[in-house]
Amino acid sequence: MFDWLVNLTSIFVFDILGLVKGTQLGDAVHFFIFDTVKIFILLISIIYFITFIQSYFPLEKIRVYLSGRSKIVGHILAGIFGIITPFCSCSAIPLFLGFLQARIPLGVAFTYLVSAPLSDPVVFALLASIFGFKVAILYVVFGVIISIIAGLIIGAMKMEKEVLIEVKPLDNVSYTDDKTLFKHRVKESWYYSIDIFKKIYLYIIIGVGVGAFIHGYIPADFIAKYAGGDVWYAPIIAVLAGIPMYSNELGVLPIIEVLTQKGVLIGTAISFMMAVVALSLPEAMILKRILSIKLIAIFFSIVGFSILIVGYLLNYLVG
Repeated sequence: MFDWLVNLTSIFVFDILGLVKGTQLGDAVHFFIFDTVKIFILLISIIYFITFIQSYFPLEKIRVYLSGRSKIVGHILAGIFGIITPFCSCSAIPLFLGFLQARIPLGVAFTYLVSAPLSDPVVFALLASIFGFKVAILYVVFGVIISIIAGLIIGAMKMEKEVLIEVKPLDNVSYTDDKTLFKHRVKESWYYSIDIFKKIYLYIIIGVGVGAFIHGYIPADFIAKYAGGDVWYAPIIAVLAGIPMYSNELGVLPIIEVLTQKGVLIGTAISFMMAVVALSLPEAMILKRILSIKLIAIFFSIVGFSILIVGYLLNYLVG
């Protein structure tokens, strides 16, 4: 989807700036520019699209459908939708914002935010090729379960007041001239998108900057040394080591293969992978502009604990 941006970033960083590909500095700068621009594009385009579409029909019916007795259906749909939108933890935030703007229940929006970075069809295929279909299926199933559990708990806690950024629909307008109405919708959608962008762009830059600084430094040897073998605390170390990192599944999967080759149990390695992709320090820094520290802490605690349980379960089921 963003191959063109990868190529343009490579030309700028390695050809124009003259940095060396494969070095820590070169890869960090490339990562920072690419991820920042990508999230900016996603943020503006997704918010604009949802705002524009919302101006044509009321989303209240969707909100009502995803609330009340049908809320579990909303969480399941959000979890499945996350599988088919392969975003990293930070790239999923624009659509998370779009869900909030569309007045989708907060818990359902969180289900998507957790599910999106955890699994997609490509990762399933790669996991199956490396560790077998049993591990791949368990990974996807547990990923969806974690996202649904996190969304249900946060939804039940009624944390809407902890959302700091205002997400309001367009004002209702009526014109007899369809062309005038269309222009109004285009203009208002754009103004609203830029307003949201201005409120969080600095946090995106800071968050991705932190991610770029630690990008490529995934301490495989450290994990293998302290979380290797069948020790009870291995998944705990894996999760705690994975949370500060920032990568997508494809980026961390080779590390998982190396870890298992060095004696780390598959459950411990998978819990490390889940912590890296579903929770990250850059994600927390970006969310800080959108959500209260309290809600972010609850979100990280629920997902982190759930990932820890998955690590123990996979060690028991697969070994």
